[in-house]
Amino acid sequence: MSQKILFVVYDNGSYDHIFPMGFGALAAVLKRDGHEITVWSQDKHHWPDDHLRTYLDENKFDVVVLSVIAGYYQYKKVLSLSNAINQSKQRPFFMMGGYGPTPEPEFFIKKTGADVVCMGEGEITVCKLMEELEVQKKKTGSYKPGDWLEEVPGTAWLDNDGKLKKTLRAPLIHDLDSLPPIPYELFPMEYYRMQRMPNSNPTDFVFPLMSARGCSFKCTFCYRMDPGYRVRSPENLLDEVEMLNKKWGITYVAFQDDLLMSSVEHTENVCKEFLKRGVPVKWACNGRLNYCSEELLQLMKDAGCVFINYGIESMDQKVLNNMKKGLRPDIIEQGIKDTLKVGISPGLNFIFGNKGDNKETIKKAVNFLIEYDDFAQKRTIRPVTPYPGSPLYYDAIEMGSLDKDNPAEDFYERKHLNSDLICTNFTELTDDEFYDCLKWANTELMKNYYNKQRDRTLKQISQLYEDKDVNFRGFRHGDGALGKAGLSASDIKKQKQNIHQGNEIMDGMVNWEATSSDGDRFNSKTSKVNNSELKGLACFDEYLKKKEKRKLEKNLAKLKKAEAKKSLDKNLQSTDQIH
Repeated sequence: MSQKILFVVYDNGSYDHIFPMGFGALAAVLKRDGHEITVWSQDKHHWPDDHLRTYLDENKFDVVVLSVIAGYYQYKKVLSLSNAINQSKQRPFFMMGGYGPTPEPEFFIKKTGADVVCMGEGEITVCKLMEELEVQKKKTGSYKPGDWLEEVPGTAWLDNDGKLKKTLRAPLIHDLDSLPPIPYELFPMEYYRMQRMPNSNPTDFVFPLMSARGCSFKCTFCYRMDPGYRVRSPENLLDEVEMLNKKWGITYVAFQDDLLMSSVEHTENVCKEFLKRGVPVKWACNGRLNYCSEELLQLMKDAGCVFINYGIESMDQKVLNNMKKGLRPDIIEQGIKDTLKVGISPGLNFIFGNKGDNKETIKKAVNFLIEYDDFAQKRTIRPVTPYPGSPLYYDAIEMGSLDKDNPAEDFYERKHLNSDLICTNFTELTDDEFYDCLKWANTELMKNYYNKQRDRTLKQISQLYEDKDVNFRGFRHGDGALGKAGLSASDIKKQKQNIHQGNEIMDGMVNWEATSSDGDRFNSKTSKVNNSELKGLACFDEYLKKKEKRKLEKNLAKLKKAEAKKSLDKNLQSTDQIH
């Protein structure tokens, strides 16, 4: 029996939104199993929350699904949308999932009135849940949650006495290539492809993808919903990239997984497949600086990479150690230098307020940001937040910053009210001193950013009238804000870029700066996505030569160091014998 399922995609308060990849993954397996899926796209239409109640009153569904991350804005949104669901005359079976409910299912069920929370990776759980819903309806004519949910892995619900019951998580899907393709036709793709990213052109169509799931690192501020790290094969990944390019005109892919640069080997394989296919698509990803080398970054550039988002967090070794970041300041600095050297924009993410942070550590962060800012983004520093499920969350409970009897309610209702304000102070600073640090830091960063924009605008004015630049399209098109000071008019046109405003897309609203140049995406010259003119696998062969050369140089350096130590030991031994 086919279930009629409604996906609720909420509005983040922006005029563009990221494609809901979690719903895409669920839609793939549910469509495969013959279920009927409808998407309620509040993000696109900006309907009031109560529109969902009216929509459910007028349309009959068996199941309604709401997925949410652990943001303060999203939490408030979920409460309002849940109320609309519960007030509808034809209330369906109400299922929740995502990074928000998974670590604290009881809290979310009681707050939202959801029938069930599906915890962790969703494909196996949701398919089994639909099967059991069908059995339950045939038996009782009702979808009321009960012991029948014990047959569904990865679920949490309240029994008749209001006590939480949970089943063990579903096994993880290790062969990601085996999953069915996402039915993109169910979603408003023309809307989602309007997302902007650093170094995207006004005529680019941008779209997010996942190259892998999970993360192998253990940063204390991060909540990992599922353990381990699993990758898609490069062939499977590029098949989807090519399909998106041909069917939906996508020219820029933003990889959203925690870490595309999970290893040198995986990064090499993805780049090699991009070069092999020659698909006219540029891309961005999240990266790790301890996997960076100049030759690997050049390979990524040759394969179409234009932006790497790095989680740096701090330039102080003690703080990095406390958050189990697995980085050193010298590695960070060299990696950013090499990223800029090859022509890729680095995303410089910093947070403040970890254990060991103080006035000196935030100065190090600000100095680094100003020194290496290429102005592809507007960057600020936010306080660290102990999101439920993260190691810092349990530290906050232990130190009494979050109520040990109901930490989730304390977090969502009283402490995490805005991502730019303190939730928990892990430092030895007073809250006032903490805020003084953030105020000073972000004042300096914004002065630096807007002073640069002012200087570029004034330079643009000079170039406009002195060079009689016929390509200038007016300051409203962003030329004044984005022109590269000191470059020729033709170079400026080539190097224009959009700016992604904000520190992250996780909480609150994302706004975008003015766009820049003429529409030339369909010009034959723009089928090349980087300076290498898509030389294909020749780029990869060149990379292997550089990699081998670096390996030999490192081995030679080690050998010289060992010989020098041996010589020193021999001299010391001779000196001892003389004495």
